[in-house]
Amino acid sequence: MSTRVLVVDDEPALARALAVTLRAHRYEATVAHSGATALDAVASWRPDVVVLDLGLPDLDGMDVLRTVRSWSGVPVVVLSARQTSDDKVEALDAGADDYVTKPFGMDELLARIRAAVRRRPQDETPPVVATSAFTVDLGRHVVTTADGTEVRLTPTEWHMLEVLARHAGKVVGRRELLTELRGPHLDGESHYLRVYMAQLRRKLEPDPAHPRHLLTEPGLGYRLQP
Repeated sequence: MSTRVLVVDDEPALARALAVTLRAHRYEATVAHSGATALDAVASWRPDVVVLDLGLPDLDGMDVLRTVRSWSGVPVVVLSARQTSDDKVEALDAGADDYVTKPFGMDELLARIRAAVRRRPQDETPPVVATSAFTVDLGRHVVTTADGTEVRLTPTEWHMLEVLARHAGKVVGRRELLTELRGPHLDGESHYLRVYMAQLRRKLEPDPAHPRHLLTEPGLGYRLQP
């Protein structure tokens, strides 16, 4: 299977050129032009490495990096016009595996990608989280009830459930969930989370009014309890 590379850049010409070059070197490449699209692609397409520009139209690239790092170990190579030492240190401290500044040489970028892929943990298998009422298979992107029936979720419902499943047994804060689902700086919009959680409970909990697995932690956030 060829190595999957997700290119995240809001400059269409550059992103297209990167994708063409990667495919010419036998990589499988796809492009995301926004932070939200990038997060969806990391979750659903499961790339082997992400090439991430920090200047995106909807989310700051640093927010994208931190969000990805909260639930995935996929290697991230930052590709950015920000060239100060502070920017590089901040990105590396946030979990970037490498930092390449624009303008750049394609041979150098390809070498950095190869190095990042070699460092990727080989045992990173998406988990299956099972409860008495339903099972979440993160690798297959499937949710089934106890009798084996597949449950159809909207992309947003799946995204929220996936974040909770990757932190099964632990509280996920409202801010983290909002950043995942709708972007940063949305602390005052937690009512969206209540709506999504109610929808998930109706589809997955035997008694939605008295949930056993999709729990609210008052004042903190939500938790998926296996």
